[in-house]
Amino acid sequence: MVTEGSTFYLGKQKINLDLFAQHTSSDDGFLLLYKLMRKTKIINSFCKHLEDNRDQQGSLFHGYYWQWMLNELFYIDGETGQMILPVLRPGNVHSSKWNHRFLRILVEALRNRFPNLQIIIRADAGFSGPDFYTLVQDYKLDFCLGVASNDRLKELIRPLFEAIEQKYARQNKPFKTFTGPFSYQADSWPCPQDLYAKVESTGKGMNVRFFASNFADEDPRELYKDFYTQRGEAAENRIKEIKNTCYSDRLSCHRFSANFFRLMLSCLAYEVLRIIREHIRALKHPVAKRWSIQSIRLYLLKVAAQVRVRVKAIHYSFSSAFPQQELFRQVFQRC
Repeated sequence: MVTEGSTFYLGKQKINLDLFAQHTSSDDGFLLLYKLMRKTKIINSFCKHLEDNRDQQGSLFHGYYWQWMLNELFYIDGETGQMILPVLRPGNVHSSKWNHRFLRILVEALRNRFPNLQIIIRADAGFSGPDFYTLVQDYKLDFCLGVASNDRLKELIRPLFEAIEQKYARQNKPFKTFTGPFSYQADSWPCPQDLYAKVESTGKGMNVRFFASNFADEDPRELYKDFYTQRGEAAENRIKEIKNTCYSDRLSCHRFSANFFRLMLSCLAYEVLRIIREHIRALKHPVAKRWSIQSIRLYLLKVAAQVRVRVKAIHYSFSSAFPQQELFRQVFQRC
């Protein structure tokens, strides 16, 4: 695989991910579905590896996961769960590969459409790097993301770590505390960043997590529990829905572009189900308001019906045993 920026070659086939991201982020792409209902937009960056057949284009061996795979990158709205941008990448790339280029395209598209929108980036430690910090500095973005541990960071919190280890960990007692912010700059970073640390005795050992943020005057505990860890529900669970309900892992074509298209179809199917879920929640149905998109697919859409096509209308006839006919009618009217 030969790369030039975010353009790479698979054999003689040229793949330009910048052009794809620009089109997808335009008013003809996923942002066409986005309606601004608030002054803040949280963008979750999430990378997912996909074990695949080594004979497929772009399926390359990844030394960390020790398998042949394709690499999926998702950008998801942190509050609504909307899919902003899905990207398929070759299997041997790092989590952060081309992330700053896609974020730059997304930020410019959002700022052009919503000039006063506050944009917050939330991601795990795999996306922390010099390109990311240069991007948030250039575009004045807010962010909160994990930072990989290293000896220099451990040295900064060593007194606190040793105190908790001696008082709690050696007695197998659980305890958790937070510290920060403290200034830290890796050698490759363009400028220092405010970092926080969670130091925890789990009862079975010590656990330390570092995360960076440019939020001012935030309590470290609240920042970690009420914002950073919420990416689990906001991003990870949504990606599980895309995989398990919309089959985003079924990329069995040989050509990379064909598999990319199949990933797009899965994400569009997820968007349709997500919008239906929003309408159901707006109706405040006592049972259906708690449905996942898998339940919506099974109980509301995957049902038998008789379809009659007329010149001026299309008629759907459901079985009298279909229990959700009224809900289906209400959702259909809202759509």
